[in-house]
Amino acid sequence: MTELTLPDTIAVVNIGLPMFGDAIRDQDRPVQQVDWRIPAGGDPTAVRALTLLNGTHADTIDTANREVVRRLDEGSPQLVRMATIGDVPGYTGRTLLHCGPPIAYEQACDPLQRSMRAATVAEGWAADVAGAHALLERGEIALDAANHHDTVVPMASAVGPSQPVFVVTNAEGGTQAFSPVNQGPGEVPWFGRDTDTAIARLRFLADVAGPALATILSTAGPLDVLAMASQGITMGDDLHMRTQAATNLLTRTWLPHIAALPDGLREPFAGFLSGNHLFFLNLAMAAAKSLQLHAEQVQGSSIVTTMSRNGTTFGIKLAGSAQWHICEAPPVGEALYYSGFGPETSARDIGDSAVLELTGMGGPAAGGSAAAAAFLGGSMADAAAATEGFRMICAGTSSRFTLPPMEFAGTPLGVDVRRVVETGVTPKITTGILHASAGTGQVGAGVATAPLDCFTDALFDLAERLAD
Repeated sequence: MTELTLPDTIAVVNIGLPMFGDAIRDQDRPVQQVDWRIPAGGDPTAVRALTLLNGTHADTIDTANREVVRRLDEGSPQLVRMATIGDVPGYTGRTLLHCGPPIAYEQACDPLQRSMRAATVAEGWAADVAGAHALLERGEIALDAANHHDTVVPMASAVGPSQPVFVVTNAEGGTQAFSPVNQGPGEVPWFGRDTDTAIARLRFLADVAGPALATILSTAGPLDVLAMASQGITMGDDLHMRTQAATNLLTRTWLPHIAALPDGLREPFAGFLSGNHLFFLNLAMAAAKSLQLHAEQVQGSSIVTTMSRNGTTFGIKLAGSAQWHICEAPPVGEALYYSGFGPETSARDIGDSAVLELTGMGGPAAGGSAAAAAFLGGSMADAAAATEGFRMICAGTSSRFTLPPMEFAGTPLGVDVRRVVETGVTPKITTGILHASAGTGQVGAGVATAPLDCFTDALFDLAERLAD
């Protein structure tokens, strides 16, 4: 009979509960902790779907996902001209295009209702906000999701046909996307204001900013939007919460053309641009949307190509499907508030700007942005952890956006619904915070954690589609 001999020393790999690894480490023995959790929280239906999608259909999905990531990474969106909301695909009648999934006026949150009223007055459809409210309540102004028209709008935006839009084309995919000119800070509709000043800003954009930008582009020529965005990221932008570097680069590029504007446009437009540090935000959103319009043509993918919020609901779509998967919009946490405000006064997460998180900007780029770090724990290590959180749930890595503080690592790219459901980790979206009801406008900024339920629904839908 062979005598059993125990080893004099051991090295342990501990899987799961860290307390066992801690106990071994406390005894001065080497231990490697493996962070493991039960897939999908042990939900048998979700585990069954994951088994199908990571097993029987894995080759189909992985092939589709590689193509989706390639399209997101390699496209070169160009700003080519200006148009108006009235020119976007499928626009008809007296219609306002709004952020997020489709919603009726009475279901919209207070900031979005205010933006709708301001837009209705700016279009000349009502004499004042009271009249606008009456028209909207009676359903005499049509409402539709901007995403249904290849358009993305930030925060609590609702825009009518007169509003100027950037036209961004992605030649590789033959796609074209739109986003309105950023309204700037202060008393503006996209922050949930419906005052006379807010309405005047919409008229300024239609009468001054739009024509000025059209004139600039006629002489400056096309702009490679994401080449400039990548420079901004290396200079500390995350391209969602902070776009100041990219805005400054754009202003420098266009400066000779701004100086050559006619007298009636030059001074007011220059003043507007100099006071709008978020000007580049909408441009980046349109560029991201143009890539996603190409990516969403790929069938059988598990990658999210639409992620949007309207302050009431939060919705996503997968590549190859027009189906919205919708749940309640989350609150914005990890927040810094202006004096006198806090969570109890704050609206829920809102806007189409999460289009950026799906394209390697925003949260995935947090590890390179000291501004974003302030909302993620205060240190660059906290910001890097946010980027790594995205890496856990993404199918690829950007070759376009790199982060100097993280050894020039590419940002995570292509949120994979399989990974989200398996790990329970959902995207974190850097965003502004609006007052819930008082029409005060922006009251802070923070990070919204996407709700898991809509990703789980999308996973089940994908499993059903592939099974069929």
